[in-house]
Amino acid sequence: MKVLQIPFEEGQANLDWLELTQALAAGHTRPKAEIQDSFLYRGKDTLLSRAAWIDGLGLAVKSATVFPGNAEKGQPPINGSVSLFDDKDGQFTALLDFHLVTKWKTAGDSLLGALRLANPDSQSVLIVGAGPVATSLCEAFSAGFPKAQLSVWNRTTAKAEALAHEMGHVDVAYDLAEAVQQADIVLTATMSTEPVIKGEWLRPGQHLNLIGAYRPDMREVDDAVLRRSAIYVDSFESTVEHIGEIKTPIAEGVISRSDLIADFYGLDQFRPDPSTVTLFKNGGGAHLDLMTSHYIQSKFAP
Repeated sequence: MKVLQIPFEEGQANLDWLELTQALAAGHTRPKAEIQDSFLYRGKDTLLSRAAWIDGLGLAVKSATVFPGNAEKGQPPINGSVSLFDDKDGQFTALLDFHLVTKWKTAGDSLLGALRLANPDSQSVLIVGAGPVATSLCEAFSAGFPKAQLSVWNRTTAKAEALAHEMGHVDVAYDLAEAVQQADIVLTATMSTEPVIKGEWLRPGQHLNLIGAYRPDMREVDDAVLRRSAIYVDSFESTVEHIGEIKTPIAEGVISRSDLIADFYGLDQFRPDPSTVTLFKNGGGAHLDLMTSHYIQSKFAP
């Protein structure tokens, strides 16, 4: 069997953000994915290996290296590969560009959560963090919330200004607390180990969408945020035991496991709530990489 290779630019030529969210929603109506994650650490560096098998859809293995120090060298901080295998006979069928799958999976994951939890008439979206993920979020949320004005805040203001200039339709936020208070949707895409969002800044009806924290030692919001929010995740399996944003508050008794209302296998429980803050934690997972890769493969014309 010939292995299909899907590069970045050709692979995303015919992709659509809203269509991807529909594919992710449809993927969660299939038999529940078998997933297994492994994490290896060396200081701030991480190796994530994620595997998924969805009966009837196939298998995927995604290996990712996260080396934050690469940014200072002008190198990508995240690298890896995604391999697809046939569901019937296990043959290797496709090799997809890692950055292609990661871009669309990560932003598409959060967009699906926001489309189900945020006010559909949201007028303002704040992105906290101006790294590579922020660019994808600008694209995805412009498609998902076309009436909303996007703005970006970053610890280093120059990076926020550079992103705003690159995108052309994005404003720069200079005061984080004020920007959070004014936004209808707040997206966090940092690598912070200390909370950057405080619960005292939030108001009922807002939607908070957390993307950056992926390690046990990472947090983007403080305990007050979690206490006053209706909490949803994309996957219980990939968030509860692995990500500090959820794992640490449960371990410390700030919240309990029962406070997590639903994951994507319970999408019918996702709904906006003007009386509280809706919080969605994007933890990723190889099953989402598999669903995204299958969508990409279906659109790719060799």
